[in-house]
Amino acid sequence: MIQRDDKGRASFGRWDYLIQALIVLSLIAFAIETLPTLSERWRRHLRLFEVITVSIFTIEYILRLLLCRPRLSYAFSFFGVVDLLAILPFYLSTGIDLRSIRAFRLLRLFRLLKLARYSAAMQRFHRAFVIAREELVLFGTVALIVLYLSSVGIYYFERAAQPEAFGSVFHSLWWSVVTLTTVGYGDVYPITIGGRVLTFFILIIGLGLVAVPTGLFASALSRARETEED
Repeated sequence: MIQRDDKGRASFGRWDYLIQALIVLSLIAFAIETLPTLSERWRRHLRLFEVITVSIFTIEYILRLLLCRPRLSYAFSFFGVVDLLAILPFYLSTGIDLRSIRAFRLLRLFRLLKLARYSAAMQRFHRAFVIAREELVLFGTVALIVLYLSSVGIYYFERAAQPEAFGSVFHSLWWSVVTLTTVGYGDVYPITIGGRVLTFFILIIGLGLVAVPTGLFASALSRARETEED
């Protein structure tokens, strides 16, 4: 049974569970296709399943496009674009024997995002992101600036001592990413005094860049839940 929510979007009731199941099964089929020992018989079965799945997703997309009011709001919305990307790779690769076009089939992974439509928690997650997006963009920008500055700093400290690992600012970016995110793989590390002092400050800054956005997003999730209850 087709229903509409308070924003005019179409909901298909029990059919939504079928779509969810098909999304999960199509992702499993995608993983099975990568098995090198998979027989040609199974590949044909998986191809048939892909055709059936895409046909159902296409019908769902067309119905939502026809039934939602206004139509263009759905077509250009986040879920509308995701629904289109979930079926577009199949039509792009059908009948064309080019590897560059076949690469579009990897976009089938966008079907995973379709599950967000049917999860109240994921929709709450999206609302929280909208609430805190300005602050998150700000901290993302600050993180990129710090990433660049740390790359420049470690380059000048370590380029003479380790020319292979820190031969340029671009070479130093890997160290900056690993250090700023506090991962610390240990494959590239400073050996000079200046480089180690810089690493200490970058680690401290990295802890703040991770903790502050986490707190902001947790607060936004709480506000999103309160909005639902109201």
